[in-house]
Amino acid sequence: LGNLKGARALVETLAPEVVVAVDGYLPGVVDRALGSVRFRVTLLGRGGHAWGDRGTPNPVFALAEGLSRLHTLFKEVGGEASLNASGLRGGEAVNAIPKEASALLEIRALEEEALRTLYHKAQEVLEEAAQLHGVEVSLEVLGTRPAGSTATPRLLQAAEVALAKIGERPQFQPGSTDASAAIERGIPALALGVYRGGGAHTPEEWVLPQSLWEGREVLLAFLKALGVG
Repeated sequence: LGNLKGARALVETLAPEVVVAVDGYLPGVVDRALGSVRFRVTLLGRGGHAWGDRGTPNPVFALAEGLSRLHTLFKEVGGEASLNASGLRGGEAVNAIPKEASALLEIRALEEEALRTLYHKAQEVLEEAAQLHGVEVSLEVLGTRPAGSTATPRLLQAAEVALAKIGERPQFQPGSTDASAAIERGIPALALGVYRGGGAHTPEEWVLPQSLWEGREVLLAFLKALGVG
């Protein structure tokens, strides 16, 4: 979980006036940072024999309960926020009640206030599930990313001019990129897509290598529109 360590270090060291991340599909332009908080939830019990200690609190059931409740909560929230669960762990043997269960969770939202509210609500839901099942629970924040926008009219216009060079119009969208490190510090920033592809973060993800020539043309035109180079 990189948590923008490299990008944050560069922004802190170089103190740039503008940041442009080269990332994503053509003709996408990320002009708004999508905020996120990533955390690990861990539930602890006593463990025991599946039969001899039947009825002993099971952290896996508590985790399943909490995740199910969170899934319902975020369905009600709608498209302004998202929840992802991954990296589920728990137990060693089918005939042993596990002592521990854990999962990696990520909440994303368009607004900082909504992000904070949803994280605290998730914490409450997971604590309630743990209490219901008689196990202990802890949350460990692994990383945060800011929400918001610092894209100036000049940057947005430069993106429009650049993409017009390949007969495209920019698809402005929120996202989480290295530009977020600059947005966090109030520095004008956006991310510019430079290749064609699809299926991000799936086994079927694909990229057209030859489309990088289009991306090069867009990037050069973008810099020219900003008076660079």
